[in-house]
Amino acid sequence: MNLSGILKRPDCSLYYDVAGTGPAIVFAHGLGGNHLSWWQQVAHFSRRYTCVSFAHRGFTPSSAVPGLTAPEAFADDLAALVDELKLGDVRLVAQSMGGWTCLEYALRHPAKVTRLVMACTSGAIDPGTVEGFDQVAFKTWLSRAGASMAELERRGILAASGERMAREQPALATLYRQIYQLTPDAFRADVRARIRGQRVLPASTLARLAIPVLFLNGDEDCVFPSPAGPGLAKAASRGRHVEVARAGHSVYFERAAEFNRIVEEFLS
Repeated sequence: MNLSGILKRPDCSLYYDVAGTGPAIVFAHGLGGNHLSWWQQVAHFSRRYTCVSFAHRGFTPSSAVPGLTAPEAFADDLAALVDELKLGDVRLVAQSMGGWTCLEYALRHPAKVTRLVMACTSGAIDPGTVEGFDQVAFKTWLSRAGASMAELERRGILAASGERMAREQPALATLYRQIYQLTPDAFRADVRARIRGQRVLPASTLARLAIPVLFLNGDEDCVFPSPAGPGLAKAASRGRHVEVARAGHSVYFERAAEFNRIVEEFLS
């Protein structure tokens, strides 16, 4: 099955793609992406799964909405999409910002989710509440990461794609930037500010999830603190953590073969 569609919501429209047949995987993109970001995953997983990718509200080609309020509806939008497509149970794969969407959905609808992948994200979980990675460690990491991001910006490199992708895979980095530029900068800035303000839940919240949860990080990430990954996995009752070497914030894009292998093993 291959189809594209528009889901009408009360205040906006959401674009989505569906490819393949089998158990459903829903991919939720990060702040720098949209449904196109998952091209390497859809090509791989659609041989065995029904792959659903969508653009969050406000992210092109979904309709424009105010950035400061958009995240409030992300989980509701996902619920509406799952219902519209009559997916039954789902496996959720979340990248960065998508972690806010998928974690909230999984907490609200535990019977609908069989597996959750949190790639380079803790969603609304405050990393500073993680065992082995406290507020002091988080603030120290933020200071170092801020300096790294400033240097990348000075060099014209997106922090979310990273220096190594720009150096070793320039064509891939160019494609990442082209997808990134489809959505207005001001909207993304407002969404970033809002979701950061929502990052207030303690890590103990993860114990509410009875399903397997995979926290997958890149060891060179300067956007999300990968050192928090092991503690996040420990906080979940059935948590796992995997760190990918020589990868930044967008492991799914930069190291797609490795990402796909790890996720496929987790979903099996």
